[in-house]
Amino acid sequence: MSEVETTNDQNPAPKRKAKKPSRSQMRSASRRLALQAIYQWQMNHSSVNEIETQFTLDQDMSDCDKAYFRELLQGVTSRAKKLDDLFEELLDRSLSELDSIELAVMRIGAFELSERLDVPYRVVINEGVELAKGFGATESHKYVNGILDKLAQRVRREEIAARRNS
Repeated sequence: MSEVETTNDQNPAPKRKAKKPSRSQMRSASRRLALQAIYQWQMNHSSVNEIETQFTLDQDMSDCDKAYFRELLQGVTSRAKKLDDLFEELLDRSLSELDSIELAVMRIGAFELSERLDVPYRVVINEGVELAKGFGATESHKYVNGILDKLAQRVRREEIAARRNS
């Protein structure tokens, strides 16, 4: 063994601390986990509290905003009918014909657009598109984008107008 190798083995390079994720990265992670939890709720109608407990125990939630995950999960599932009503007439098919991932993504988007006015509408749409790209069918992100954009124009009219005028 050469002296250089011995030195490297004896004095390994100092480990760098992992950079803490930004707030937006943590929120994105929360949305991804919430999408999976809401999908599970839609598919097997388990108790939301059971699903939340399961995710808290089984998923690595170190890089997500746990409070935001909980708010999305609880908010979407408790207001599902109200959220569906917000975007149902914008659809070109019935709710029952929607892919389950698309439905979950649109429910999250509708929740954030209507309930979380602190989240810019463009962020809500972009996050919905990214979720659809990551979990949905090949072209579902385009459909989700169109529906959330139309919904934003209804529920965030003032915000959109202010952005256009600035």
